[in-house]
Amino acid sequence: MLYLDDMQVGTKRSFGRYEVTREEVLDFARKYDPQPFHLSDEGAASTHFGRLAASGWHTCAMTMSMFVAEMGVNPQASLGAAGVDELRWLKPVYPGDVLRCESEILEVKPSRSRPEMGSMRTQTTTYNQHDEPVLRFIALALMRRKPAEG
Repeated sequence: MLYLDDMQVGTKRSFGRYEVTREEVLDFARKYDPQPFHLSDEGAASTHFGRLAASGWHTCAMTMSMFVAEMGVNPQASLGAAGVDELRWLKPVYPGDVLRCESEILEVKPSRSRPEMGSMRTQTTTYNQHDEPVLRFIALALMRRKPAEG
């Protein structure tokens, strides 16, 4: 189990593999972001997307799926997150793309008022199969500190 105390600024890691399917893009769009360019090639043809593109929110959800899978392999003492800053959709994601993630720890900060926990800022970038960044954000994660030995 990795605790806040184990985290070091500058640490980088690569993880995840997510194959984007047409069916999933359409299903997500119908439920959560029913704009024409997320619903059909015809609806996207006259836009800068040119063809059916995944919702940026769907790209966030796929990134989160990869992150949670990574936490299953390398468990962390996570307490959730306090938010996301600087979210940017850098390039469209299309059916057939294969995504992966890279993250870097930017800041580790023990809580002054709650000594059993603290926060960590990480920048995560999601890439497609051409190593082109498609999504970038900074997350503020909350984590438990190592239990006192006793």
